[in-house]
Order: sequence, then C-alpha cells, then structure tokens
Amino acid sequence: MSETEARLHADQEISVDGKCPEPVLKSARALRGMQSGDILKVICLDPVSVHDLKAFSDQTGNALLAQETEEAAGAVHYIHWLRKR
Repeated sequence: MSETEARLHADQEISVDGKCPEPVLKSARALRGMQSGDILKVICLDPVSVHDLKAFSDQTGNALLAQETEEAAGAVHYIHWLRKR
C-alpha cells in the first residue's frame, strides 16, 4: 500500500485499460454516480492520463488529490485520486 493510499480512502475504484479519452470518460461516468466529497481512485495504463485527468479536474471542479505511478507485473500504472465536488 502506498503512502497516498494509506492517507486517502477511496469510496470507489475503477481500472481503465484504454487510451485517451477513455480515462476521462470513465472517470466522469463514475463521478456522476457518487456523492459530493466522495473519493474516486482511477488506475490507468495510459501515461497521457496524468495530463488529461489534471485538465479534467481543472475544468470540472472535481479536486485532483494526488497522482502517482506504480510498477506492477512489468507494467506502469498511473494512479489518480479525485474528490467529487
């Protein structure tokens, strides 16, 4: 468990295997079904998701709490935590 994961409790977690725009679209869909203040953890394989989810956060007002990368099973995972506004 990462330090960020120990600090933040995700109310929902999604895994996105596709490339742009799928991380943003799936995150938006998940956030629509969540309550204000809930935290969404998004795990992506696409390195562009770092930029895309930051821009999504700026445009929608959903707070981007943290971003980090992890290597697992020979793949790099980009992990994002968003708080619904």
